[in-house]
Parts: sequence; structure tokens; C-alpha cells
Amino acid sequence: MKRFVNLTPPSAGKWLLGLAPFVVLIIVYVLASQARLEINPADKLLPSFGSMKDAMVRMAFEPSKRTGDYLFWTDTFSSLKRLGTGIAIAAVLGLLIGILTGAIPLLSAAFSPLLTALSLIPCLALLPVLFIVLGLGELSKVVLIAIGVTPFIARDVQRRAREIPVEQLIKAQTLGANTAQIIVRVLLPQLMPKLINAVRLSLGAGWLFLIAAEAIASTDGLGYRIFLVRRYLSMEVIIPYVVWITVLAFLFDYLLRRISQRLYPWELAE
Repeated sequence: MKRFVNLTPPSAGKWLLGLAPFVVLIIVYVLASQARLEINPADKLLPSFGSMKDAMVRMAFEPSKRTGDYLFWTDTFSSLKRLGTGIAIAAVLGLLIGILTGAIPLLSAAFSPLLTALSLIPCLALLPVLFIVLGLGELSKVVLIAIGVTPFIARDVQRRAREIPVEQLIKAQTLGANTAQIIVRVLLPQLMPKLINAVRLSLGAGWLFLIAAEAIASTDGLGYRIFLVRRYLSMEVIIPYVVWITVLAFLFDYLLRRISQRLYPWELAE
């Protein structure tokens, strides 16, 4: 008798099973929205798909009467610029700190406790401090993302560096490699795909820090727009914006995964 735990769907079945929860959620939403709108046509909690489409057409393809900008695309560009800059800085710093503390015992003993302590700080609590020190401009938002994500990436890279077999390091030293050569020629090539995976896992936290910073002090951005229109209960704007953020996060994750597979195909075996 074949156990349920051993059943695996075929390739086509995986796609169908993956889409099924989304279809169910859409059907449930449509039914709930219709039920509320029948009772109260002015209800704003669960807007119809038609009202959301009209709102997004207005946001994306009609210039703002106040600024002349296409708000949806302006918000998207501003948020992606902040997120991309913050994550890039965090990736560079995380790789540098992680590989040095993971490969050099003296640096590990000196800085690992500090790195652990920094990773435990709730970064959103630092937001007022950053606004006071750096102002309300772009710098404070980018720094918040970098501070929030760097310790996570650094600790993951550090752990991965320590997992590399010591025999490889001994062989490199036997061939005359110095510390810099060991880091660049032995550790770095093996840690780059791990870095990409760490960045993928940290994107969720990066979006969280971005939305929080934009909600508190900004004049554009996806987070700013969501918290602005909530004053008017504009769910026909909020829901599509949340869905768009989710789509962007998925695309970023997919792009990074494809880059990792293309540059480091041996990682597919893991």
C-alpha cells in the first residue's frame, strides 16, 4: 500500500496544485465582495475588481493633477531605488564581514559577539534615531535597510565560510597561498552563491524596513502611498499596491535564483 507521504504529483500536477490556492482565494474574495456590496454598495472594505482596475488605471496612466507625475510608476521607481541601494550595500558589507570573520579566527573572536548583538537589535526602533541624525531624506531610508539586512547576510556568510572543509585551506597553504589568496581563490568562489541565497532570504526584511521608513517620512514610494490613502479607506488602491509589492518581491527572488543557477550551476545539486 502506497503511503500518502510518498505520493508526488507529475509536472503538470505541480502547476495545478500551486495555482489552486490562488484560485480559491480569488473566488472567496469575489464572493465576499459581492455579498458586502449587495448589502451596502458604498462599502469600501472589499472593493470589486472593477473598482480596483479603475483606480490603478487612474494611478498608472493618468498624470497627477498636483504634480503631473504618473503616481504608480513614480512610487515604484522610488521604492525600488531605495530597496536596491540598501540591499546592495548590505550584500557588500555582509560578504566582507562574513568572509573575514568566518575565515580568520582572530577576527572571529573579536567581532562575532558584536555581530551577534547587532543582529538582535530591532532595527525599526532605530528609525527615529536615523531620522534625527541623518534627516528625513533618502539616506536615512537606505541606511535603515542596510543596517537591518547586513547582520543577517554577514552571519549567514560567516557560517558558510566555516563549513568549507579545512582540507581545502590546508592544500592551498601547502601550495604557497597566503591569507588573501585563500580568501579570494578558495573561499570567495564557493561563498558567492551562498551570498545570493542570503540576499534572497533577506529581501522580505528589506521590504519591511522600506515600507516602514516610507510610511513615516516620505513624499513618494509604495509604502508612502499605502499609508496615505488609508486615511480615505481607499482599499481599491491599497490592495493592488500590496499585490504589486508581492509581485515585485517574487520577481526579485526569481531573478536572483536564475542568476545563481546561471553563474554557479553546481549549486543545483544541493
